[in-house]
Amino acid sequence: MAKTSKPPLVVKGARENNLKNINVEIPTGSFTVVTGLSGSGKSSLAVDTIHSESMRKYIQCLSTYTRQFLDRAARPDVDAIENLPPSISIENRNRIQNNRSTLGTTTEIYDYLRLLFSSVGKVFCPDCGEEANKHSPESIAKTLLLSGKDENALIFFAPSKDETAQRLLKRGFLRLFTEKEDVFKIDKNTELPPEYGVVVDRIKITKKSRARMIESLETAFRESETICVRTGNGKPLSFTQDLSCAKCGQVFSKPYPSMFSFNSPNGACGNCNGFGNTLEIDRSLVIPDDSKSLRGGAVEPFARLSFGFARRKLVELAEKNEVDPDTPFSKLKQKEKDLVFQGDGSVGVARGGVEGFFKKIAQKIYKVQNRVFLSRYRSARVCDECGGKRIRPFAAAVKIGGHGISELCEMPVGELVEFFSEKSLSKILSKNEIKLAADALKEVQDRCRFLDDVGLEYLTLSRLTRTLSGGESQRAALACQIGSGLTETLYILDEPSVGLHPRDTRNMVSIIKRIKEKGNTLIVVEHDPDIIKESDYIVELGRETGENGGKIVYQGAAGKLVSCARDSYTGLYLSGEKSISAPRRNKKKGAGKITVIGAAENNLKNMDVSIPLETLVCVTGVSGSGKSSLIKDVLHNNLANALYGENFTAGKCEKIIGSETVRDVVMLDQLPIGKNSRSNPVTYIKAYDSIRKLMASSAGAKENGLTQSDFSFNIAGGRCDACEGEGIQKIEMLFLADVSVVCPECEGKRFKTAVLETKFRDKNIDDVLNMTVSEAAGFFSDSSPVVKKLNGLLDVGLGYLRLGQPATTLSGGEAQRIKIVRELSRKDGKNILYILDEPSIGLHMEDVRKLLSVLEELISAGNSVVVIEHNPEIIKTAEHIIDLGPGGGENGGKIVAEGTPEQVAENKKSETGKFLKLLLEKPQ
Repeated sequence: MAKTSKPPLVVKGARENNLKNINVEIPTGSFTVVTGLSGSGKSSLAVDTIHSESMRKYIQCLSTYTRQFLDRAARPDVDAIENLPPSISIENRNRIQNNRSTLGTTTEIYDYLRLLFSSVGKVFCPDCGEEANKHSPESIAKTLLLSGKDENALIFFAPSKDETAQRLLKRGFLRLFTEKEDVFKIDKNTELPPEYGVVVDRIKITKKSRARMIESLETAFRESETICVRTGNGKPLSFTQDLSCAKCGQVFSKPYPSMFSFNSPNGACGNCNGFGNTLEIDRSLVIPDDSKSLRGGAVEPFARLSFGFARRKLVELAEKNEVDPDTPFSKLKQKEKDLVFQGDGSVGVARGGVEGFFKKIAQKIYKVQNRVFLSRYRSARVCDECGGKRIRPFAAAVKIGGHGISELCEMPVGELVEFFSEKSLSKILSKNEIKLAADALKEVQDRCRFLDDVGLEYLTLSRLTRTLSGGESQRAALACQIGSGLTETLYILDEPSVGLHPRDTRNMVSIIKRIKEKGNTLIVVEHDPDIIKESDYIVELGRETGENGGKIVYQGAAGKLVSCARDSYTGLYLSGEKSISAPRRNKKKGAGKITVIGAAENNLKNMDVSIPLETLVCVTGVSGSGKSSLIKDVLHNNLANALYGENFTAGKCEKIIGSETVRDVVMLDQLPIGKNSRSNPVTYIKAYDSIRKLMASSAGAKENGLTQSDFSFNIAGGRCDACEGEGIQKIEMLFLADVSVVCPECEGKRFKTAVLETKFRDKNIDDVLNMTVSEAAGFFSDSSPVVKKLNGLLDVGLGYLRLGQPATTLSGGEAQRIKIVRELSRKDGKNILYILDEPSIGLHMEDVRKLLSVLEELISAGNSVVVIEHNPEIIKTAEHIIDLGPGGGENGGKIVAEGTPEQVAENKKSETGKFLKLLLEKPQ
């Protein structure tokens, strides 16, 4: 543990959520892990108590004027927190939905690249590709000596429009130059021609005449911004002191940082406004079935009754131009298809074709129904003007080492680390340029290296932030924090190991220690044994979950956990006294398999892979190796489209063999189970119907004439009319974000008074919804339909959730496990292929054991389970492993190892195999 003379962070009497009035001491300047079962109170202590109080104190330090624009932070339920530094909480959720935010802008690397390109970037002409230069008399003289030595040169300049012969003579200029008359003398009566040049000097280009050349060129530049030099009888060359293209003469301004910003009007492409793509009418969405004819409803929007007139007009257009409206659209010639979409040049719906119809709809895009209608038939298309680069042509043409800023943003981070290495830069930039851009270069180098260290080497800076997983988003934020150089700050990290292959966990630990070495304190909520072992100090909460959790099981030095805490689940697993053993499965004869041929989506290298059915299959590999591309994009999307006609964007592959061997394919992802606060665990698993039935059967309900529907907050009747059963009301704040407040009518209880007064065994509906799953299982113990479904939540370790907990507050891992419970209750649950993406997220080792037993139930019922996973404890229990790699991005997309855990463990090329071998060699 890092030695420090500073007093520890002390929490006294913490009672937030399920915390049992606990006292905690965390050494300042230490790397502390907070661990325990899911729902034991880890986040309640680290985030809801410590971070919330730090944020509240920070807001109190601000002025009254500033505080009015910030959320009023309620004081957490705690007696006192002493020696609390400013805190930064980095969660493993990605809350960014902005299409303008990229990995480059989030980590600020793009900002430093803009500075770099504006200071040392080479400007190239976007039209002819020639490098633009800024000329000086010395540089022009040097060019002339190299290209026109011993030739006669004529130096002249273009005069202003109001120039006169008398003024020229006064300034000592005696000769003019024109293309027709060459050089001629002037006097005060000479009438100046429409186009001419004023001769400064006629000189022979030699080394001896260099000084005279420079003097003459300086004189010419004093008279005009643009000067010309003709050597021999050749064509005059133009020179300017501004940046210009020697080939086409185009003049450019000096690059400046905002010119490279796609979020600024100075730099954003004028056509796509900096998004890189435009929303255009997608022909495949307008005509989803090209086997139909125009008269038969090929144009999907025109098949609706409300747009029957448009179909009639389209048929008229086709007949007028001798296109058969009864021929299947797929058999029409390309010219005829273009006519259908573009019309024949006439105006209006009748002659403007399909696109003319959509343009007419777009004229009233201010109407909500028109925007919704257009969104169904539009898709993103790469911008025609910038080619997806987001910035204007001139900015895109500025280059360093032959690469524009957009091209660098398309490179994987791993390649950028190499590009900006000292060795590479010495070949690209001069010593003076490196010195000039030293600060910006250092920031780019450090931040790219940090991203590489946390296992994100396969990502590009152009990657949209909203498309990052929660783990990727957290690691990107962590890399940004390292670059900030903050000291004496409290960092609270929520499971930084999420999405990390065991190979990258070591790098994550080193990153955490580097932050600590700068004088910071880290509180890390974590379950990963490798990270727990590397910590200085451990706080374990539990021993169980929900109401049975919230107590201190252990707090002290990490090295003493195993010997001191006999009640610690973490200690039992770390010591090896408790372990997860692989189930014994009887191999089913004729179970079959699904084979993917020629998978080539994203970075997949045209691979063939077979997936055995009616067993547990784990797809493994380092981050970015192609796991999601293979299983989600190729396998799931192609199967879903084939089995029940979904319209998923299918990943590239030649074919899939054996799709008929499964009846259904279900993606058990980590997306929310609902989009509003009325959706909750008990409604999702269909247990609430039985609860409402029990409430309606009570004596009080019968006396008041209440039915089952009155206890629903989704139907008007018994629910509160003011908040429509949500328990909260949203107040629109015009130019500020909407504010949610507890409904004053029902005080957040969701129902009308008559419903709340009705009780079942002394509990009203609000009391029931506030019960934890564990409490409700006991309360409804004699109601088989309710208990059966609640037991499913208990089996996956979700006994701590409250029945009415809004779906919007659930983590991705919790949402995924609730979906598993719902699938277990399916009556037709057989011969289904289930796909799960990292189900171990947020799970303690004890919770992983429970999860595996539930997955075994799905398999025992005759189903197949495919899991994308990094956790070796789950991987070792699989019957078949497909390990992708060997690296991420372009270095991935191949099958490195395949087979049983034992076979993969013996494969020396497999990164997963190395860690699997260590695990399998441990005594179980």
